[in-house]
Amino acid sequence: MQGKRGRGRDGRKGALLTLHPDTTPCESPVSTTLEIVRIPVLSDNYIWLMREPQSGCVGVVDPAVAAPVLAEAGKRDWKITHILNTHHHGDHVGGNREIKAATGCTIVGPRADRARIPGIDVEVDDGDRYRFGEAEAEIFFVPGHTSGHIAYAFRDQRALFCGDTLFALGCGKMFEGTPQQFWTSLSRLRALPDDMRVYCAHEYTQSNARFALTVETDNQRLAARSAGIDAARARGEATVPSLLGEEKETNPFLRADVPSVQKAVGLLGADPVEVFAEVRHRKDVFR
Repeated sequence: MQGKRGRGRDGRKGALLTLHPDTTPCESPVSTTLEIVRIPVLSDNYIWLMREPQSGCVGVVDPAVAAPVLAEAGKRDWKITHILNTHHHGDHVGGNREIKAATGCTIVGPRADRARIPGIDVEVDDGDRYRFGEAEAEIFFVPGHTSGHIAYAFRDQRALFCGDTLFALGCGKMFEGTPQQFWTSLSRLRALPDDMRVYCAHEYTQSNARFALTVETDNQRLAARSAGIDAARARGEATVPSLLGEEKETNPFLRADVPSVQKAVGLLGADPVEVFAEVRHRKDVFR
């Protein structure tokens, strides 16, 4: 049921988002889907509960706490078989041991951070392919927010679980990495297809939009997206997942090599790493 090769805008709690991969007549149909449930916890965290229906594998991505996860899985009669961790922060691994004790699940996490992932069983690294039932995740090593951060990209199912590296209209704070590392990490995620859905771990989108508008004041796509986000939040709806394509058009942290962003921070023609560092600094002090 598991192994390794190589090294919805519905704001309701527990809303089910089923990903049906697209195919064209010249493509072989993909073998499976992922049923993905958003579980809001703490003040602004999202835990992702997902099921691969052919095998019955059920995974939890970055469980901050255990009780809501176990309750949601129990309500659906889903048996948790995996935990997928992106990094070591407590609001991403805090529920690991309790869920493992209750279910006997396998905990998967970054090899570079194995000493800081509670209960880790399987270590994965950049370029690995991890089988989750009939689905497969490509592992990306994406340091910046932390030194050992990884992301799981289910290409066939168009699902990117990126922890705190990439947010809707933002990116994580640079706690342990360097601007060069972080920009490289974001650039690698940016190269994924536009129709990938970005399953990040926090509901920060509205404040991220307010900041983004101070950088790209003339970006009409950003202005329209920000208005839509305000309306969604006023209705109590979630803004995650987002589409990677819209992040490429509106997220300033993915656009450090775009002249309009460079000009906005007074660094037209500069190295994108320098531009990214300046945008990150501005966000750090933004209120």
